[in-house]
Amino acid sequence: MYAIIATGGKQYKVAEGDIINVEKLGVEAGANYTFDQVLAVNDGSMKIGNPTVSGATVTASVVGDVKGNKVIVYKYKRKSGYHKKNGHRQNYTRIKIEKINA
Repeated sequence: MYAIIATGGKQYKVAEGDIINVEKLGVEAGANYTFDQVLAVNDGSMKIGNPTVSGATVTASVVGDVKGNKVIVYKYKRKSGYHKKNGHRQNYTRIKIEKINA
């Protein structure tokens, strides 16, 4: 059984027991979080929402906050001696999928 959920402007295919990183939720570690934007559920037969499946939720527990890999941003303009180097690490929330309620 799996579901497709939407959070943080992205879509994720999840199954029970999966551990994934989603955009930062602002919830402390150990708390439960419920996703109500379930786009599709497959439990032997595919249920596709329009845009969401009515009555379907995905319950997850928050493992903690993590940071992604560093992305280097390098700006350069030729002939003027302009160089600018910046780095960025995106904040994520690591969650474990506990239950898919369809």
